[in-house]
Amino acid sequence: MSRPLLLDLFCCAGGAGAGYTAAGFEVVGVDIVDRPRYPFRFVKADALSYLDILIRGGGIRAFTLVSASPPCQADCALTQGTNQAMGWGRDHTQLIPPLRARLERTGLPYVIEQPNGTAPVRKDVTLCGEMFGLGVIRHRNFELGRWTTERPVHVPHRGRVRGWRHGVYHDGPYVAAYGAGGGKASVVEMQAAMGIGWTDVREELTEAIPPAYAEWLGRSFLAATERAGVLGRAA
Repeated sequence: MSRPLLLDLFCCAGGAGAGYTAAGFEVVGVDIVDRPRYPFRFVKADALSYLDILIRGGGIRAFTLVSASPPCQADCALTQGTNQAMGWGRDHTQLIPPLRARLERTGLPYVIEQPNGTAPVRKDVTLCGEMFGLGVIRHRNFELGRWTTERPVHVPHRGRVRGWRHGVYHDGPYVAAYGAGGGKASVVEMQAAMGIGWTDVREELTEAIPPAYAEWLGRSFLAATERAGVLGRAA
């Protein structure tokens, strides 16, 4: 049988795509920026506009699951804290409400990913690097649309994230895979900590979802559909 087809919106360099591929999906990524390191089928387009085209033309029916990781700067806890307090950064548009409306129109199961913060997303599942033995904590929340799975138990952290905090240096088993300076991880450290070896672009690594997260979600979705007796639509 063909592998079920997954639409990877706001795909960046393919952290989620790699995980879903490992889970058994064929992946098509969409991003508004050229992503030459994206290791799967890629479409350069505005994600919402491309989704509109698929819905209107019926192409969306080729897919079994849609995963979306819209920009998180507007409501990420890190941005709201340091950046906003210091007056850094720029204005960002919150895309989740219009994205969710379109995903509901598809009639397909979907996943919306966001980091901790105040983004208007349900926290149906929260995943952490320690659950998978990774070198990052990197909490991520996932809203599950039109499907559900058992919420995993959060695993206690083994220590702190390495780096400077309020003038004090802390060591620990995890690296900070975001930003630069202050003891943040190097590119090589981020690659090792998250299990991503196909890109060495810092911006892509700092925005990436560890593939292990998406692999867990993909396997959970396939198990849920199998239990329900639902056959995924093939590519």
